[in-house]
Amino acid sequence: MARVKLWGSLSRMADGQKEFEIDAPNIDRMLTALGEAAPKLKPILAKGVTVSIDGTLYRLDKFQAIQPDSEVYILPRMAGG
Repeated sequence: MARVKLWGSLSRMADGQKEFEIDAPNIDRMLTALGEAAPKLKPILAKGVTVSIDGTLYRLDKFQAIQPDSEVYILPRMAGG
């Protein structure tokens, strides 16, 4: 199972929980499982978040694979130009 950590203020939406163990093959399934584990996060996850998997940032690639031993960070949506 991958360790999924919430960054910054996101943990407030998960009643203070900052880390979850989630078994999911890709970002899309991981975000769905995270929303089920912390329902208050669902609206934020639906708007879009940035996901870091083992140090690489992903914003739009929902089908990026997650390995069972991956370290995953969920960050508030990041915009840039």
